[in-house]
Amino acid sequence: MKTNLFLSCVIMAVALSPTVAAEPNDADVVIYGGTSAAVTAAVQVKQMGKSVVIVCPDQHLGGLSSGGLGWTDTGKKEVIGGLARDFYHRIYLEYQKPEAWKWQSQDSYGNKGQGNRAIDGENRTQWIFEPHVAEKVFEDYVSEYNIPVHRDRWLDRQSGVEVADGKIVSIRMLNGETYRAKVFLDATYEGDLLAAAGVPYHVGRESGAQYGENWNGVQTGVLHHQHHFGNLPPISPYHTPGDPSSGVLPRISTDPPGEKGAADHRVQAYCFRMCLTDHPDNRVPFTKPDGYDPSQYELLARIYQAGWDQTFRKFDPIPNRKTDTNNHGPMSTDNIGFNYDYPDASYERRREIIREHETYQKGWLYFHVTDPRVPEEVRTEMQSWGLAADEFTDNGNWPHQIYVREARRMIGQYVMTENELQKRRATPKPVGMGSYSIDSHNVQRYIKPDGAVQNEGDIGVSTGGPYQISYDSLIPKRSDCTNLLVPVCVSSSHIAFGSIRMEPVFMILGQSAATAAVLAIENGTTVQDVGYEALEKRLAADGQVLQYEGGGGSGAALRPSDFSGIVLDNVTAKLDGSWRPSQANHPHFLAGYLHDNNAQNGESTATFEVDLDAGTYEVQIAYPPNNNRATNVPVRITHAAGTESVTLNQRNKPSVKDAFAPLGRYQFGTGGPARVVIGNQATDGYVVVDAVRFVPVKNDE
Repeated sequence: MKTNLFLSCVIMAVALSPTVAAEPNDADVVIYGGTSAAVTAAVQVKQMGKSVVIVCPDQHLGGLSSGGLGWTDTGKKEVIGGLARDFYHRIYLEYQKPEAWKWQSQDSYGNKGQGNRAIDGENRTQWIFEPHVAEKVFEDYVSEYNIPVHRDRWLDRQSGVEVADGKIVSIRMLNGETYRAKVFLDATYEGDLLAAAGVPYHVGRESGAQYGENWNGVQTGVLHHQHHFGNLPPISPYHTPGDPSSGVLPRISTDPPGEKGAADHRVQAYCFRMCLTDHPDNRVPFTKPDGYDPSQYELLARIYQAGWDQTFRKFDPIPNRKTDTNNHGPMSTDNIGFNYDYPDASYERRREIIREHETYQKGWLYFHVTDPRVPEEVRTEMQSWGLAADEFTDNGNWPHQIYVREARRMIGQYVMTENELQKRRATPKPVGMGSYSIDSHNVQRYIKPDGAVQNEGDIGVSTGGPYQISYDSLIPKRSDCTNLLVPVCVSSSHIAFGSIRMEPVFMILGQSAATAAVLAIENGTTVQDVGYEALEKRLAADGQVLQYEGGGGSGAALRPSDFSGIVLDNVTAKLDGSWRPSQANHPHFLAGYLHDNNAQNGESTATFEVDLDAGTYEVQIAYPPNNNRATNVPVRITHAAGTESVTLNQRNKPSVKDAFAPLGRYQFGTGGPARVVIGNQATDGYVVVDAVRFVPVKNDE
């Protein structure tokens, strides 16, 4: 009798339990990945009347948008349209519900940071939110549009992608399930589908020369943000300070950093975007992680000893007394140098890398609350924080998604570079816009020739306002695959991806990719043959923003095309020494200018070179004047008759169109290129490098 009852219960349980077989595996469009781009793409397919399936290794939808990144990197919010804007509008609606404010009143949160700022009338948007609220919005989408989502499905990356006649026919998961579609989308952070389909891709940094970029490749000597050691006294990387024979501290590479501007295999550092709280009733104290080793943080102790005081700078406040806590500082939550093999790694190796990152970051927290080498005031304040008990409840309150800032990048029909982002070159067939600064995190921590430790790879360069993203960067070359679109691992250089990689942009590109997929199906074409006019028309009808005419940003920047003669922006200069970007003063060219931080040491030079037709030219230099500028900037001009040294007072307002200061007239065009070198030897203020202009002089002038 007991046996029969047991069998009956088993039969009933099997009958009642949901099964994947009950949901269709085939669809017009199959999306692999569970990121924010995947969800907006699926919604768009449904809105256009086609069938779609999301199949993903994820248990939780939304990627980083629901995985801790609640302090949205937006740039110009006006260029966020379509379903991306709808997502942030739905976030706003969630926070209009009284029950959403459990740990803090809505009034007390107010409009902190980007808050619930509305820029478009009644279509209210909120850009800062808690992880569980974002996940609810994503789940509401798939429920509302009846989108099948098959979770915990892992692509067989070795032999699970069937390709015939240049098209993906089907994809197979490790559990044996097979999915067929007319068009596929790879919406993963890693680019696993595109790689398994044999589509070419790049991992690491290209050289600056490959695409004619200023900020790509190794960036030794370049110090942006506060994620380096440049503002601290030199810190020794050795166990016994100053003694190389004593060995190198943990988490410092002994490899040479590489030549400035050279290509390498390194990718941006990863971390977890933690959701912390200081509310005692919702706080889970930091505990010692398995494998904790305090010696891993000896460098951090020395950083504090050297005077570091910005520990809590990126504890960005989100609703309900929580944070989106991000990396900030020379040794923060970014686990520099421990992810190089992640993009191409096996699933098991990736899990090892993720575990190592989790151990490092939890150990970083535990070190702060327990180690006496941490200043007492920092220890005390850190002890008031903890993990939020009501977030990531099925994962020990730890984010379920590691921040994959960069992995594979497709080499597609068109490669986006800093030249498009900074508007030095027009973008063909735009299907969306970005506007956040070019923001790449460090890729290595190395030992300088002077024996001090340094981080390298951190870039923070303005795009000079919103920029367009090409449809052709979402598709492979025709010879590689004709029914795949890639809205996340887009065809982009490393440095351009530093801006494109923002979550709102992924949502925008997800919707645009899905629109193109449906048009390809409806017209029976390849993704390469989707008519841009029809695509543009549909995107505009669905609220995507494809161009921006607003003020500020690029509108406030001067452009070389606005002036006669030959104008060279600072991005074309060969830089030696330490230069820092800025756009604080106007007028300036394109994305901003460089300054020497008032170093006065003669080690910093910016060299402009150009081949000119034979003739007489007036040499002019552009700079935004200020009373903190140097009055004695040394400039060397190499012309047909030799080299002349002049001095420029950058406190004076330039006399030519309020932009350029004339330095003299010279013959060029014989004996080599024209060369202008700006230096900072014994200067009495900040030296600024913006642009150099060569204006032809007529014979009768």
